[in-house]
Amino acid sequence: MILNTYNESELYAAFGIEMSTVEGIGVGAGWGRVAPGTATVSHGHDETEFFVIVAGVGELTLDGRTHLVQPGTVVLCEPFEGHTILNTGDVDLIFFTQYWRDSARARASAQSRIRPNHTDRPQFVFSTPPTPNGDLHLGHLSGPYLGADVYVRYQRLLGNRAWHLTGSDDFQSYVTAVAAKDGTTPAEAAAHYSAEIAATLKAMDIGVDEYYVTSVEQGYSEGLQDYFTRLVGSGHVSPKATPALFDGETDEYLYEVNVGGTCPACFSHAGGNICEECGEPNLVADLVDPASGISGKAPKQGEAERYTLPLHEFAEAVAAHHRLGRVPVRLRELAQRVFAHERLDLPVSHPSDWGVRPAETGLDGQVIWVWPEMSYGFLHGIERLGAELGERWSREEPSRDWKIVHFFGYDNSFYHSILYPVLYQLAYPEWDPDIDYHVNEFYLLEGQKFSTSRRHAIWGKEILTPDTVDAVRFYLSRTRPEGERTDFRRADFARECADTLVGRWQDWLHDLGRRLDSRYDGVAPDAGTWTGEHTAFLAQLSLRLDEATAALNPEGFSLRSAAAVLDQIVDDVRAFSRQQAALAGLDRWSSEARTAIALELAAARLLATVSAPVLPRFSAKLAAALGIPAIDSWPDTADLVEPGSRSTLTGTAFFAADVRR
Repeated sequence: MILNTYNESELYAAFGIEMSTVEGIGVGAGWGRVAPGTATVSHGHDETEFFVIVAGVGELTLDGRTHLVQPGTVVLCEPFEGHTILNTGDVDLIFFTQYWRDSARARASAQSRIRPNHTDRPQFVFSTPPTPNGDLHLGHLSGPYLGADVYVRYQRLLGNRAWHLTGSDDFQSYVTAVAAKDGTTPAEAAAHYSAEIAATLKAMDIGVDEYYVTSVEQGYSEGLQDYFTRLVGSGHVSPKATPALFDGETDEYLYEVNVGGTCPACFSHAGGNICEECGEPNLVADLVDPASGISGKAPKQGEAERYTLPLHEFAEAVAAHHRLGRVPVRLRELAQRVFAHERLDLPVSHPSDWGVRPAETGLDGQVIWVWPEMSYGFLHGIERLGAELGERWSREEPSRDWKIVHFFGYDNSFYHSILYPVLYQLAYPEWDPDIDYHVNEFYLLEGQKFSTSRRHAIWGKEILTPDTVDAVRFYLSRTRPEGERTDFRRADFARECADTLVGRWQDWLHDLGRRLDSRYDGVAPDAGTWTGEHTAFLAQLSLRLDEATAALNPEGFSLRSAAAVLDQIVDDVRAFSRQQAALAGLDRWSSEARTAIALELAAARLLATVSAPVLPRFSAKLAAALGIPAIDSWPDTADLVEPGSRSTLTGTAFFAADVRR
């Protein structure tokens, strides 16, 4: 017999609270104490964990959903479910826990397409609002916008509530620069390029459920001012005179587009306020060998009083936030470097005539910096979407139930994953936002960065047509810069379309259609006798479905992996078809031949299904050519095409033979 009683003297620090160990039970076990007003560190693990609340009251947050707990509450956490317990009472919350490793259960949890933290929760999926200083090129499209679109399409196939939101980031300083170049006003430039951006997203089949234009959006400026007032009211954002740079000839204040130099952190070339190479912010005055973009002369050193945030004080708050959602190592490593600096007094307002001025008086001629502004814009977009859907989502009262998902390039990582969580904590102390982050690296063009000024770019409208859009989506997915910089090369794109999409995918589908027409009058046959090779191939299709699910699930989301799975399905079925062809047309093996054709049709059906988020037009064409309904759900199994379904595979053009324009 094992008899154990809770004993405070045996407690030790663990998971942000105090724990003790109970030996001899055969699984991990122990007591836990959560002091009033404190909480366990949010964490997940591969063990299954069971615990019972024996004293006190509090809140259990399990993968973003909050539940009240009290004596007698029993909880079972599946492997990898993030969880934390907050003591909301006046006395200690005591619980007893047991935990054990079950490899089969862990594997099932890791592979499950049902994510407990997403089911029934609204998911707001944001792609970084584009700056309306030009149209979108393939470098832009390959990253946040295609990623967010595929993510939302997949979530909806799972039956989850997900929406893609973005907007026109009108108040960027880059808009004033392009307006001066074009001989127009910032408002006119923003309106023009915002419309162009929206049209390019549509041409790319990127669905946007909420597209807000910040400079003309009703109530936007007033809401932003209220948000900024919350930040000032927190006591952490206040006017402060800090070093700044001014143009050596005009004395104009320099930031962002109007200044550049050497990054003080990594010594690469950097623009004002951020380094695109290492991701770290700069304060402009700390740039090495700065140069003004206005006169070209060496800037003057001086001071400027701006609203300033002592960001260095929030290292622990950011680390705690990074334990809640999906935060890639790249972002956590960036935070480690940023907070290694002794001080980071970050200006959050700047002298400018373009932008929204704070409601507070005292610093005339300043506007709320557009990057902190963006954190408000996300909440504004949610409220606006809610009004259209009949939901009571409020920018003033963000909900713990919200699941927010951000897609952005690495050059925006500091703002999204470090600055914004701090601003939300200051503006809404009771809100602990549950945010997943998906980051991409730079996409190169023929080995060099996309550049508008050097005319080194392929604009979306140059290459996108109804006939080419899926080919572009496939190639951008296949070469997407995930974890490393990748390259778009025109010759490789043309070759991929000709050899892969037309030469292998379409060639196999047309050949399958011809065989179906000649042997079964274009109608899907029922499977006949099964051999070991048949069952092995069906198992292989099931494996590909699992791989596609893993590639599109939030934890391992990867368009490169998803595109590779699509291509692998075609490789698999072409090999299977060649193997089975030896017995085609032989009466003795006609039953087995029917099964082989049925399995090829099953592969085509699987291809139509798993391509739906990535290649929506191809998926719809293939489903129609197979005589099955359009794909509207994600399957658990690789299924046969219903016997009797009439095929039009032979006469369907799935991809254009020539993708050049």
